[in-house]
Amino acid sequence: MSDKPSVLFVCVHNAGRSQMAAAWLTHLAGDRVEVRSAGSNPGENVNPAAVEAMREVGIDISAEVPKMLTVDAVKESDVCITMGCGDTCPVFPGKRYLDWQLEDPAGQGVEAVRPIRDEIKVLVEGLIKEIAPEPQA
Repeated sequence: MSDKPSVLFVCVHNAGRSQMAAAWLTHLAGDRVEVRSAGSNPGENVNPAAVEAMREVGIDISAEVPKMLTVDAVKESDVCITMGCGDTCPVFPGKRYLDWQLEDPAGQGVEAVRPIRDEIKVLVEGLIKEIAPEPQA
């Protein structure tokens, strides 16, 4: 891993779980981690319920746009995390692959998305402790 680890979050539509995960990692780790998200079949927009759920915790993802998963995105990432949606990343030696089993927020209201958002935060906090812990003073 380089000095600054990079993480790619992957979900089919890159409209809900992967966007929330990328936003949490950016918010919690700051510039200690390079963050990407993508999907094999990107949606047109980020899920409005995901946007609202993240807004409730002070994180604005309204300007994010679903992106296409590319081989280069995987090659440039140290850790590739699929979001329990059956999507897969091309496999390259030396990369770390994780699959977080998360409920799909598609078509659900913000009430149903909140627990998914909160579960993603816990997973991201654990990931940060592993790959980019706070520098010791």
